[in-house]
Amino acid sequence: MSKHANRQVVITGVGGQGILFITRLLAEAAINNKLPVFTSETHGMAQRGGTVLSHLKVGNFSSPLIRPYQADVLLALKTENLAQHGYYLKSDGWAVVNSSTQVASEADWSVYSVDANKLALDIQNPKSVNLVLLGFALAVSSTPSENTFFCSLEDIKSVLKNRLAGNQKMLDASIEAIEAGFASCKI
Repeated sequence: MSKHANRQVVITGVGGQGILFITRLLAEAAINNKLPVFTSETHGMAQRGGTVLSHLKVGNFSSPLIRPYQADVLLALKTENLAQHGYYLKSDGWAVVNSSTQVASEADWSVYSVDANKLALDIQNPKSVNLVLLGFALAVSSTPSENTFFCSLEDIKSVLKNRLAGNQKMLDASIEAIEAGFASCKI
């Protein structure tokens, strides 16, 4: 197992944004890569737009919850989620934040901003913000740096193809969204 196979990822947003869906995509990609995986989530009033927080651990771990200052990656579907849940990131962690402006980091983390709302609207799929953000994160991870994931864009596309095999329209829209996020990364 490579050093990048052990990853702790926090995914945060509000109910209805698809946090649990992208958590499951990432978990299935890990399983397909024969990596052990744990997931856990909290749903604080999620049906009423409350915060949803998902923990994903890939690699040799013994519990599903991520402790403060231990996450390698934070994916935030709302800008304010970085301030709310940034304390999960370790000092050399990195975050991808859905924001129309560049978000500054108050710590040593690397923070990458993407206007996933605009990109989702540009492809006429406003409900795909989660996949756009994930695609962008996968692009950040594919650059030569320490900001790596345990899976690739192709791994996630493969999971989508398996999950959405009976719904070509949804599969095509999902692939378009994740590719739009990936292509928008200019780092």
